[in-house]
Amino acid sequence: MSDGKSSTTIRTRIRDAAAQLTASERKIANAILADYPFTGLESIQELAAKTGVSAPSITRFVSKIGCGGFQDLQRQLITELKEGQRSPLDLKSSQKPVGHSEFLSEYVARVSAVMQEMTATVSQAQFDILADLLADPSRNIFLLGGRVSDNVAAFLSIHLRQIRSGIYHMSDNPEMWPEHVLRMRKKDVVLLFDFRRYQLSLARLAETIAKKRGATIVVVTDKWMSPAARSADHIVALPIDAGTAWDTVAAAMALVEALIVRVSEADWEATQKRIKDWDGIRFSMPGYDQINGDADET
Repeated sequence: MSDGKSSTTIRTRIRDAAAQLTASERKIANAILADYPFTGLESIQELAAKTGVSAPSITRFVSKIGCGGFQDLQRQLITELKEGQRSPLDLKSSQKPVGHSEFLSEYVARVSAVMQEMTATVSQAQFDILADLLADPSRNIFLLGGRVSDNVAAFLSIHLRQIRSGIYHMSDNPEMWPEHVLRMRKKDVVLLFDFRRYQLSLARLAETIAKKRGATIVVVTDKWMSPAARSADHIVALPIDAGTAWDTVAAAMALVEALIVRVSEADWEATQKRIKDWDGIRFSMPGYDQINGDADET
């Protein structure tokens, strides 16, 4: 198997092979993707019973997506699970050294490569769907992220609030989540950001929302997939590996900034009015001029 093939996740390879799959093979693919990667870690007999497909058909499917056999499929799935739990200490041990003499330019080059990878992994169609969901004024938007990625959610929510109403950045305290969940309607959107090492509480939250409220769930994650993705209606998998001890959120920030621009321009007249009204209230707040050093000192 080539290095390029083995570096691609099983999920991606299943989707890439979708057009070539037989009806029986599509059953296997759907079963694995529905509870990824755990269904693929069951025995071949259990998978056959679950899908109503014979073991030989499963073997042919596994070969079609580039695995050397069912054990090879499971080995690669286990590797993906481990990759999703790697810490900065783990990444440091396998990082590609960055030369200190030109550290900044070399690092920027790595991040630029990540950004280019994002344009290949996130299709225009995916972006359009997400932008349309966020721009729809009839939908409330609820946002939340993990320990680090919640900063990305906060950045997006701050800008969306100035563009449109109905934006809710949820508290990172799970005790506050029921208030937001009870407010959610079926047509609302929940946007979750979660990159390795994943926050399991977000997976439980997504599962609860899917079962009790039926809102549209979008999970922005990495190629190893947050457990929250199992409950998602839409998944955006971003590259995060810059070859150092620290994963990068550059692709996530680029995606978010692109969404901000796209959503604001969906109805620029309404956006312009909202920003003017917003600034009119903010600028008239008592003490604002003193804070910004514009007050008359007399």
